[in-house]
Amino acid sequence: MKIPSYLQKGDTIGITCPAGYMAAEKAQTCIETLQQWGYDVMVGKTLGSHSQNYFSGTDEERLNELQAMLDDKSIKAILFGRGGYGTGRIVDQLDFTQFKKNPKWLIGFSDITVLHCHLFSKYKIASLHAPMAAAFNDGEAGNEYILSLKNAMEGKRANYSYVANESNKTGKAIGKLVGGNLALLANSIGSVSEPNTKGCILFMEDIGEYIYNVDRMLWQLNRAGKFDKAAGVIFGGFTDEKDTDRPFGATMHEVLAASVADLDIPVCFNFPVSHSKENYALKVGVQYELSVGKKAVRLKEI
Repeated sequence: MKIPSYLQKGDTIGITCPAGYMAAEKAQTCIETLQQWGYDVMVGKTLGSHSQNYFSGTDEERLNELQAMLDDKSIKAILFGRGGYGTGRIVDQLDFTQFKKNPKWLIGFSDITVLHCHLFSKYKIASLHAPMAAAFNDGEAGNEYILSLKNAMEGKRANYSYVANESNKTGKAIGKLVGGNLALLANSIGSVSEPNTKGCILFMEDIGEYIYNVDRMLWQLNRAGKFDKAAGVIFGGFTDEKDTDRPFGATMHEVLAASVADLDIPVCFNFPVSHSKENYALKVGVQYELSVGKKAVRLKEI
């Protein structure tokens, strides 16, 4: 895996929206915080665009702006405004020729999982699954999860720990970290962006899904061999879950646990990676050690 250069004060971070619309004012706290950290910020036109529909611009506008930032040598990292939906509509039209010569950190989660998988699978370039511009709002710019983004951009090795869950499978695993949003991971199967999880630590999170749909997507990953080839599995937050009028018959946690019941590898639940505030920065494609104990879980970058 090729690791992009870490950031130094004075470097420029680009902000663009390759998917859903985001109002410009929602990124203001982020912009000010990045500047306080010592970075210059280049804001794209897709942020706060005049789009009248769901997207932050036409496919062409979003594609062209992201392409320009990928190619611009003065931009050292690209922080996405938000996810939503839309990156998958343009990813195959992106030209990574210049990017491969001068890789930079692509930072985001949710729909940005498309890019994480694409870089991991097709180009063997690391990226950063982490809070986006919108996460800096509501007085949260100084919390540990936002600061984990700063630390990751600057090259500090992550060392996260939290209290164990009774459903965990104990053990230790070492491997490249790969994953992101469950829906996008399932959608990647059969595409050029489909990640090979053999020997990797696979992490997943999602939001707003019906329990039955999460069950279906997990079965899809299972049938595609994504679990039995993995060195370890991390389940993050599955927030704002929904159930059908006629109940599915299992809780979200029970569905997650059932999907890995037959695995003899380390598995942990409720890891702080999610669509909520609890969202640690994780370097996709970088080597980590996952230690799942009876009392605590630790994920350490090595």
